[in-house]
Amino acid sequence: MTLALGDRLPELAIPFDRTAIVATAIASQDFEDVHHDPGKAAERGMPDIFISINATNGFIDRYLTDVCGPATRIRRVSLRLGLPLFPGDTLTFAGEVIEATEDAVTIKVAGSHERGVHVSARVTVAA
Repeated sequence: MTLALGDRLPELAIPFDRTAIVATAIASQDFEDVHHDPGKAAERGMPDIFISINATNGFIDRYLTDVCGPATRIRRVSLRLGLPLFPGDTLTFAGEVIEATEDAVTIKVAGSHERGVHVSARVTVAA
């Protein structure tokens, strides 16, 4: 996919259940108990388990490779977490090209759910 400055990427909505949150934490070797144990999450003031930052980063990559193609080469990711993502949430990604050169494109990515923004990112991919 050829991208140019100002292009808006199509949205991608991903529903999350408890299994997906636990599985992605384990897959990224994030064994922090708040990502798989509801009781431990509650002890830390959370209403339920929540997705890990490593999983969120992986889903940003998935969004871009789904939209731009499986051969997409991600060069750099800078992200900022917002509101937690819990079981039952649907994470919807949207993106916009904010910089474009001959060899790279930078995309502003937002991942939101029903309560607001879960993650904001700037991702540079090879053009």
